[in-house]
Amino acid sequence: MNAPWKPAMLTVREPFLAFVSDDWTAEAIRPLVAEQGWSVDKVTKGGLPGAIQSLSVSASPQILLVDLTDIADPVAQINNLAEVCEPGTIVIAVGPVNDVRLYRSLMASGLHDYLLKPINADQLRDTIGQARTILHAPRAPDMTPEKAPCSVAVVGVRGGVGASTVATSLGWLMADRLDRTTALLDLDVHFGTAALALDLEPGRGLVDAIDNPSRIDGLFLERAMVKASEKLAILSAEAPISAPILTDGLAFAQLQDEMRLNFETTIVDLPRGMMIQQPMLVATAQTIVLVTELTLAAARDTIRLLAWIRTHAPQATVLTLANRVQPPAQSEIAQSDFEGSIERPVDFVVPYDPKLVVQAAKVGKPIADLGRTSRTIAPLIELTQRLCASAELGGAAMPARRGLLDRFDLKSLLTKRTRAD
Repeated sequence: MNAPWKPAMLTVREPFLAFVSDDWTAEAIRPLVAEQGWSVDKVTKGGLPGAIQSLSVSASPQILLVDLTDIADPVAQINNLAEVCEPGTIVIAVGPVNDVRLYRSLMASGLHDYLLKPINADQLRDTIGQARTILHAPRAPDMTPEKAPCSVAVVGVRGGVGASTVATSLGWLMADRLDRTTALLDLDVHFGTAALALDLEPGRGLVDAIDNPSRIDGLFLERAMVKASEKLAILSAEAPISAPILTDGLAFAQLQDEMRLNFETTIVDLPRGMMIQQPMLVATAQTIVLVTELTLAAARDTIRLLAWIRTHAPQATVLTLANRVQPPAQSEIAQSDFEGSIERPVDFVVPYDPKLVVQAAKVGKPIADLGRTSRTIAPLIELTQRLCASAELGGAAMPARRGLLDRFDLKSLLTKRTRAD
């Protein structure tokens, strides 16, 4: 909980909240709270259980005080608090148990301090002063070079060309091979396969975002996205097909904007029909990858989509990827004829490896993970490198940020207060 602080959050988080167990403790704390210039209304009853319940649906404060009175297993409950408490929050606990082993366990769990009840005003005043000093102390600059943001929309020109497979593989490669924090957004709300391809449960985050666009912010993403690996997180859904999704696209656009602020790479698996109905979804994309196949129907639809993109997303670089390419004797049309039809070369050609595709589906892993030596993967690796190079050359500079993936495993943030940034 004493994780590296984010100065940008100073303006949006409460400076102080207290959840106490009795009126006497509340009355003892309120004068000290008023001394700091904070509202005494931020001292409420509920103790540690109340804090966990409240912070599960609202942002954490800069400084949090919790009362451990009548808590059977304080260390376990502090760990539960960490699940809902944002990094950067400094936690002070008060309680009636005077036990050095409990104190050491609580401190090892990430507390800033543990004070005995009844409250000693001078001790609490000093502890709050120390917490404020930590919050506002200058931090050593992050010497890791800032990666240029990379925003990619993957669109299949026809159903069944493997756009979702490509999007999932790109996400995995960005995170695993290029060490970029990566968000994968699957906008096929009813039939998306991003979670399925990674053997994950999709959750309700995407549906909740559609129902309540006003809730979308960094905290919402942190709780709604599913972590697939250390640097890859996904947001997808398997909404009931009996429940049609009615949206003007605003929630999807907000999700993309928020992801760009918190991840180095954003990959959107975007159904072509949704793109056409909601042009705003590609209005800020750096690159659009059109996934196609070497067929007459795909050539026709590629031509139409290229023309549409020139009109509605002129800022985007368009790359064409021919997927599941069979040997020439088995292709419906030759690659040269396809390129002549669309009046441009195909940028990437991905050979079809049916055994790899079947095996990846069976074990719930992206083909890029299983087929490290397959000819199928080499073009995808080349594509990720080109996407990043394009971002480095043409991406606008953005303020330094720390990715949400650094905050996904909140239990790992329960470190001693001496941990350095």
